[in-house]
Amino acid sequence: MTQQTSRICILGGGFGGLYTALRLSQLSWESTEKPEIVLVDQSDRFLFSPFLYELLTGELQTWEIAPPFEELLQGTGVRFYQGVVSGIDIDEQRVNLQEGLEIPYDRLVLALGGETPLDLVPGATPYAYLFRTISDAYRLEERLRFLEESDAEKIRVAIVGAGYSGVELACKLADRLGERGRFRVIEIADQILRTSPEFNREAAKKALDARGIFLDLETKVESIAQDTISLEYKNQVDIIPVDLVIWTVGTRVAPVVKSLFLKQNDRGQITTTSNLQVVDHPEIFALGDLADSHDAEGQQIPATAQAAFQQADYVAWNIWASLTNRPLLAFRYQQLGEMMALGKNNATLTGLGIKLEGPLAYVGRRLAYLYRLPTLDHQLKVGFNWLVRPIIETLSK
Repeated sequence: MTQQTSRICILGGGFGGLYTALRLSQLSWESTEKPEIVLVDQSDRFLFSPFLYELLTGELQTWEIAPPFEELLQGTGVRFYQGVVSGIDIDEQRVNLQEGLEIPYDRLVLALGGETPLDLVPGATPYAYLFRTISDAYRLEERLRFLEESDAEKIRVAIVGAGYSGVELACKLADRLGERGRFRVIEIADQILRTSPEFNREAAKKALDARGIFLDLETKVESIAQDTISLEYKNQVDIIPVDLVIWTVGTRVAPVVKSLFLKQNDRGQITTTSNLQVVDHPEIFALGDLADSHDAEGQQIPATAQAAFQQADYVAWNIWASLTNRPLLAFRYQQLGEMMALGKNNATLTGLGIKLEGPLAYVGRRLAYLYRLPTLDHQLKVGFNWLVRPIIETLSK
């Protein structure tokens, strides 16, 4: 009797899911042991999210930051399904897609990420713009073009949240809109970039000041209307006229994950062991935004792209180990530093004893992320384009 092939089902094609699939395809499997690897995502494209800001300034193109899954997975043996997960039967070990497909699994990887909640403030759902996906970027681009083509003397932009996304967006958009832009960044805390190293916070503050971006600290958003935003500061509410509101704060677990009968924390994140296996369900692995994980040293793993990169290696290895009767590895998180884009040709970079800001940090950030692009083929295409594009632009002038 021939043994039935195992199936690994990976839900979510972000950093955690895609990189797990790629690592699994690269591991050494005996021909009799090689499992079927299935990757499911609702989009047809992977998004290298740290570069999403550069799409708005024209520094990068869609194909560079959002290559199709079919292209990335070519020759890997990984099967890709575009679809929306409607349910997961953990007893029957089966995933259901909205499109009607059922996928049985022997190992399941939960890497569906999170979503930004807009229902926290009246008016946010109809009037605020998100910036998390390629669709969000396209919708924002459409609004920006409309405003740029209008006869308005000033374009008034309010960005909710002074975390990484809010600060990076403010600097990039200020460089795009130039003198026409009027920006305010609204933050409920008393400082920007609360979790960032002091060097990066200072560099970001300098970049915001240089662009005339106004900071509303210790300020709460009361409501959003079609062309105004209501802000509360020290129990006083001001209604500010705006042309565009961008919402960058908060993240929550997708309802399909929250509904699972698995151990979760109070935010709905799924609790894992240090091996990144779901508690009481060793056949399920969870990583990224939806996982509540501590590493081998007991430190909380942050919900960042950097952490998801590293988790993907361990999840792939541990799935391979669990299917080939080898010992599993406890995850060890390495804090490699932090990089932020602060406008065109400007960035900040800290880590491994290095502190840089300005054009040199901008180049360093580009090269570090080029190395992190998912496949060698894509790295070569993008890297070649970065070398050739400036030459072509210079010659065409």
